[in-house]
Amino acid sequence: MERKLEGKIAVVTGGTSGIGLATAKRFASEGAQVFVTGRRKAELEAAVAAIGPKATGIQSDSASLTDLNALYERVKTDAGRIDVLFVNAGGGSMQPLGSITEEEYDDTFNRNVKGVLFTVQKALPLLVDGASVILTASNVSIKGTPAFSVYSASKAAVRNFARSWTLDLKPRGIRVNVISPGPIRTPGLVDLAGPDAAQQQGMLDYMASTVPLGRVGEPDEVARVAVFLASSDSSFIAGTEIFVDGGQAQI
Repeated sequence: MERKLEGKIAVVTGGTSGIGLATAKRFASEGAQVFVTGRRKAELEAAVAAIGPKATGIQSDSASLTDLNALYERVKTDAGRIDVLFVNAGGGSMQPLGSITEEEYDDTFNRNVKGVLFTVQKALPLLVDGASVILTASNVSIKGTPAFSVYSASKAAVRNFARSWTLDLKPRGIRVNVISPGPIRTPGLVDLAGPDAAQQQGMLDYMASTVPLGRVGEPDEVARVAVFLASSDSSFIAGTEIFVDGGQAQI
């Protein structure tokens, strides 16, 4: 059976755990050479080992322009081009209005907005015409969520990036799309509940109760959608948002 990404060069930012790691594994299994980034060396090395021989790990913070320059210099030297760019690095914390600090705001927007912007902009010289750019947003960008307004607003910005950049990149035929997950069982999600295992499970159980399919999602379910958007199967899809949320924000 022909693999969907055979011979492709893919970059996955924030690829050391959760959705990023699952997607990097999927890309590699579909034939892509995958460059994976992460901020922490030990986690990055573990991710590369889990992905296999088609993976190259590059320690990088997507909010750092210096790190992004180094990332793309390495990709240019090793591969010379990018066919698929999965911009997944990001994060945030929960704080209700009245308790939000400037530091928390800056951290969230630096990671989720500034980081996304410059990850894509600095990749432009390496992106081939017709490349696929995939941005990770969230279904909270279209929902009201208590104590999550800063994160939600940052992901709404990501959604508009895809709309606007699709027009900016029209002459090159580069497709920019967004995946917006709902509750997915990732370390980043469960850590929001704190270190207590019972509290973490309680949060997951509550979230499952809000999803029409009656459960939280798994990272590989998002990764399969990323493969679709990365491949020629989605050749006439651009500027769109695909929700992977079990219907949570749709009903």
